[in-house]
Parts: sequence; structure tokens; C-alpha cells
Amino acid sequence: MSKDHMIRSMLSEKVNMTPNGRIADQLNPEEFAECHELFFDKIMEIHVSDIQGIEGYGEFDEECKTEYGSCKEFLIETFAEPQEGYWYNWQEMFETTILDREFFETYLQEMKDRIPYCEGKRYLVYNNTFFVNMITDGKTTVGFPDWSRSGIGDFLLDFVIMDLNKPYLRIPELLFDYCKKRDMDIPDFQERFLCMAYYKGIDVLRWHASIDDTESCRSIMKSISELKDRIYAL
Repeated sequence: MSKDHMIRSMLSEKVNMTPNGRIADQLNPEEFAECHELFFDKIMEIHVSDIQGIEGYGEFDEECKTEYGSCKEFLIETFAEPQEGYWYNWQEMFETTILDREFFETYLQEMKDRIPYCEGKRYLVYNNTFFVNMITDGKTTVGFPDWSRSGIGDFLLDFVIMDLNKPYLRIPELLFDYCKKRDMDIPDFQERFLCMAYYKGIDVLRWHASIDDTESCRSIMKSISELKDRIYAL
């Protein structure tokens, strides 16, 4: 059975893998504000998927198996120095690119300090909720065509990616109100959101540094450094 078929078997029938509509990145802030609850509804449908029989954390391989036994291993080993492939000797970038060691290590530690809040939180995650990867009609449908980065983790990761992509849309603030309106309790929301945000933020920062995308690196660093004040204000 192919990876896509295996993922399809986990998903609710309400999750659309072959959507029609506009690329969500084409929505302006006003349009997104009007339909953000639709996005949240559809993303939440991913997270209620049945993952019985699937162990561990991290992205799926082609057999829908994960690499890490715990959330701690998943998050910390992502940034281990002995890596193969693209990230071989990646820490050399501290000397050769805009990647700043002090900034990176500060937020790596901030992530590590919050891992206990996320340990045991296991959900199917799309892990690709950048707006260019979602399709919507803005009214009834939000679809998710590319499951190449999907895996198991804290479901807040999918909302973190949206915020990292477009921080001016105020995703955690909208999500907090969304949950309150529906009487949904997310234990340790603030710490879990920050943990996932620092993990994904420094990972994406590392990638943009590797392609010498200075403008994006500066934007990401600004977003990461401002996030704690935003989250603790909720």
C-alpha cells in the first residue's frame, strides 16, 4: 500500500486530499479573517485521525513509519551535528552564513525547556500548512494535497507553521479565541505552542540560511523573538 493510501486510511472522510479552489496564499488578510474558522475546522479534522498501530514521533518514511521514539528525541535529534545528506556538518553555517549561533542556541534551549509539555502529545500532523500548500474556496472547503512532510507530533505544529508563514494574520490569537468559543481546552497551550514554534522556527531559519535567503532569515528571527510576548498575552 502506498504512503498516500496509508495516510488516506487514517484520515476522516472530511479531510480533502484532492481539493479544488484557490491557493490559500492568494487570500488577502481580510479574506482569511472571514474564513479562518473554516481553516481551523479542517485542520482539526486531520488531528482526530486514527493513528492506532503507529508508534513514535517525526515525519513518515515511505512505509508511514516514524524515526523517533519520543518527542524529546524527535525535536533534539533534528538539530544533531552528525547528520547525513543535506545537513551534513550543518553547524559550519554559523561561520559561513547569516545563521547566528547565539540566537539559534538561545531558542534551541527555549525549545528544550518546553519539551516536557509536548511529550505524549501524539497526533497525525500535516506538517506542511504553509499557505501555498493549502487549497480553498473560502466558503466550505480547505484541502491538503501534499502529504510529503506528514508525520506524528503535537497537533499545534500545524498552527505554528501557519503563524511562521504569515505572523501578521495572528494565528495563535485567532486559535485561542476559536477554542474558547467552542469550549475546547488545550492543556498547556502556551508552552506547547512555544515549544513547537521554536522547533519549527529555528529549523526553517536554518534552511533559509543554507540558501542565503537573508531577507527571510531576518523576518523569521523577528517573528521568533516576538512570539513569547504574543503568546503570554493570551
